[in-house]
This record gives sequence, C-alpha cells and structure tokens, in this order.
Amino acid sequence: MSPFTRRPALRWLVPATAAALLIGGVSAAGVLTANAGDPLPQRTPSQLLIDVQNARLTGLSGTIVEDADLGLPDLPGVGGSGSSDLSSLVSGSHTLRLWYGDPNHVRLSVLGSLGESDVVRNGTSLWTWSSKDKAATHRTVPLSSEETPKSLASASPLTPQQAADAALEALSPSTKVSTDGTATVAGRSAYELLLQPRDSHSLVGSVRIAVDGATHVPTRVQVFAKNADNPSFEVGFTSFDPSEPSASMFRFNPPPGTKVTQKVTESGSASGSKATPEADTTPSGKGATAAEHASGRPRVVGSGWTSVVVTKVPGDATSGSSSMTQALETLPKVSGSWGSGHLLQGTLFSALLTDDGRLVVGAVAPSALYAALAR
Repeated sequence: MSPFTRRPALRWLVPATAAALLIGGVSAAGVLTANAGDPLPQRTPSQLLIDVQNARLTGLSGTIVEDADLGLPDLPGVGGSGSSDLSSLVSGSHTLRLWYGDPNHVRLSVLGSLGESDVVRNGTSLWTWSSKDKAATHRTVPLSSEETPKSLASASPLTPQQAADAALEALSPSTKVSTDGTATVAGRSAYELLLQPRDSHSLVGSVRIAVDGATHVPTRVQVFAKNADNPSFEVGFTSFDPSEPSASMFRFNPPPGTKVTQKVTESGSASGSKATPEADTTPSGKGATAAEHASGRPRVVGSGWTSVVVTKVPGDATSGSSSMTQALETLPKVSGSWGSGHLLQGTLFSALLTDDGRLVVGAVAPSALYAALAR
C-alpha cells in the first residue's frame, strides 16, 4: 500500500506521478549503437533497457536529492525547499534517505531543515510519521506476493528506479531513444539513456536516465522542458550502497509524545488486495459510455507524449472545508463549453480540476486539456 495514493489531487500530481503522465505508448526501442566511453563497455539502448528491467538487488541504501522547478505557483499548505512534508516535494530541493530490503521492508525519510517525515514498511506493518505534527499513522497491510530478489521499482514512487520504470514502460514509436555517453552519479560510472518525444506538441523536451554501470539500477532521472537547458525535475542518488540494510532500519517505534492513529486497511484499497478497473485507453475516448464517465474510471485521450488522463477525484478532496479548496482559490479560473474549473500550469504539464470534480492532466498546453474534456 502506497501512502501517496490518497493525497489530494494537486499534491500527488508531481513528482510521484510526473514521469508516468508525461510519456505514453508501449513498444521495444530500436537498436542503436551506444556511445559510452571508458571505463564502461559499449551497450546499445535496447541492451540498456533490458538491463534496467532485469536489475535486481538484495538490498540498497542511499541518499537521494530531488529538485523540482516546475514553474508552479505558490499554493497554500504546500511547502517548498527545506520542508519535510511529503506534499512539499512538488517544488524546491529536498533530501531523502532510502533503505530497501525488499518490497516488504522499505524505509523512506524526507529530511527537512526543521523536521522529518518517514514512511516505514516492515512486513505487514506500515507506518507514516511526521515530526512536525508529532503524529504517526499505523496500518496493517498484506504481504507482497512478489518473488525475491525484488525490483527496486516497488520501493517508492520517488526513487530513480520508479521514475525510470514509468518512462521505460511507456516507450513507443513516438519516442527517439539513444545513448549520450556516460556520467558519474554518486561517485559511480553510469550510462545515460536519452528519450526524446517526436511529437512537438508535448511540453517535454527530453528525459535523461543514468543507469549504474555495475548494478544496472537507474541512479538519476532528469526531465527537461522543451527548449530548456536545465532540468525541470531531477531525482538522483548522491550516495549509493547496493548492500542489504540492517533489519533494525525497518523497525519503527513512535517517539514519546507522538499521537498514534490506527487505521484498518479495507478490502479493495490501494494495498493491492483487489484489482483496480482498467482505464479506457481508446485514443479518442469515444469508446467510453456515459456510465463509464460517471463511474470515475480514468480514461486516456490521445496517445504517446501528448496523451491526456481524465478521471474523477474523491468528493472530500474538493469539499469546501478542505485544504484543496483553499489552494484552488489561488489558481486561475477558466471556463469553456466543457464547464469551468481551476487551472494549474507548469513547465512540464498542465492540470485542470473542474468544478464538478474531474481532474485532467497531461504534458500538453491547456488547450489540449479543454479538447479532451469536450470529447
């Protein structure tokens, strides 16, 4: 169960889902000659893609630095650089610590200048804790049924592996795939994969993925806006230790004075005990019936880098007393034949939350969001 799945809409838009929403379509990459220099042997892009998908570790620990400069406006209740709140990761620079044994043993800490937030999974026990709020939440979740050794991709939506997998799984003929020499990440030699959209209507210029030469684990992901020299979003290791952490790292005891909330995981929740409905991926969205639209099932309009996701958000996320509503009041109001709502526009994506509770997101200009709602 991911603690990020129930965040209000504007908070979970980025960066946890950024890479997944920026790229669409699925196919194998063409075989191109890698231009990797010493000390790493040459690898083709196709070979590197296979290496990444097959990368397995018995454990890992390291420090991760995340930088987000998405051109977003300041939103009430959403922190920036130096904040330890999970919601603060949408902007500024943040430092995280990761310990990974397998999908059932993971610890992720967001380190702020005045506090810390932790997500700790130890078997069926899942804790989230905020030093700022002096509060912790405990859930009991099912054990993962995956076989070991595990892919790091399931550890956290904020790791380079998670972001890279979202990109690599979405490769399509609309993407130019090549290599761009080597890089040094966390003091280790790495290949660099370069993904470039062929569709000029996408806000994304390129995605660079550094692949560790020894473990084949992605150690850095950089997403560049179109015509930009610096990444709008970057997440990468500054220290990287591919060995199994001590079991003590996954045991969490709330500090004295912490308010503890016990929650029961319901059947069919984000824990994976029940499969979620498949999204309507009809390119035009015309295959979706009125009942399907009303059900809140996500649908994808278009394909590739310019695909747009349309879904419904929970009612409590847009209630009058929620922090979401307060944040929306600061965003531009827009309207059209599709209705009205508030627009959030950044360098890499546009998002629209309509007054009737529809969320529309894509790596496209706002006009493409309006067109998707009209279909």
